[in-house]
Amino acid sequence: MPRLQFEIVTAERVVFSDEVDIVVAPGIEGELGILPRHAPLLTTLKPGEVMVRKEDVETSIFVSGGFLEVLENKVTVLADTAERAEEIDTERAEEARRRAEARLREKPTGMDVARAQLALIRSLERIKVSRKQKTRPPGARPPA
Repeated sequence: MPRLQFEIVTAERVVFSDEVDIVVAPGIEGELGILPRHAPLLTTLKPGEVMVRKEDVETSIFVSGGFLEVLENKVTVLADTAERAEEIDTERAEEARRRAEARLREKPTGMDVARAQLALIRSLERIKVSRKQKTRPPGARPPA
């Protein structure tokens, strides 16, 4: 079966690079599924999970946003920040969630509400990706 070359890159590092069977990403208008021979595409990503599958092994990666390009059987994600599920500090993400929720409750003068909401969304998505990994050991096959 043909595969896609897939890469997630941030300003600091290459987070993931491999040939995969499928990529599922959080597009700005909804979830995107990319299979080999997909039509060319350029889209914006929202904060969330990028899931890649190679054979029966799924890998979850949190992205805080960015761009996804599909061109000639290669998928490239240019992310603001990205972390593999096993790299996420869940305690730090929980603390970020608590801070964002408190700011939204308190609504201090001059607060940028959209920015606070985005911080809350990013922390919730990081927690979700982290917990998903903790319920499935790295390299384990996905549930049937």
